Amino acid sequence: MTQSPSPQHPNDLVLTRLLAAPADKLFRCWTDTALLKQWFVPSPWTIARAEVDLRPGGGSVIVMRDPDGKEYPNAGVYLEVVPNRRIVFTDAYTAGWVPSAKPFFTAIVTFEPEGTQTRYTAIARHWTEEARQQHEAMGFHTGWGICADQLEALAATL
Repeated sequence: MTQSPSPQHPNDLVLTRLLAAPADKLFRCWTDTALLKQWFVPSPWTIARAEVDLRPGGGSVIVMRDPDGKEYPNAGVYLEVVPNRRIVFTDAYTAGWVPSAKPFFTAIVTFEPEGTQTRYTAIARHWTEEARQQHEAMGFHTGWGICADQLEALAATL
């Protein structure tokens, strides 16, 4: 069932953009690890490794690498996958529903077609106000905005 983005919660950070790409191409960029590696972090950061088991309950591991070579692994699990429309994942669990040591947020990503474009919405729903503030201070809007630009540019090449 396709749902519209969840009502905003006080601990949400939200990025919404109208992207010049069809929903299926944007979804593919989110779910094909070779493509994900090309846009998922703001340059000059890179993705060292990406594993995706794209199904509810399937795990993911995305290892971000900073410009100095330090790596930051991010493990999680998919809660909902609606092809070309919605991806919901969280770091509260890892593969096999193993609780993570320190849950930070749940992501709700939607792709709503608008003509030849797509209304792309990424919600980072945090467990606490403190986590939301921390993510905002880390540069959520700037970083996720740069990534949305990179996502749009890559999808245009597919």
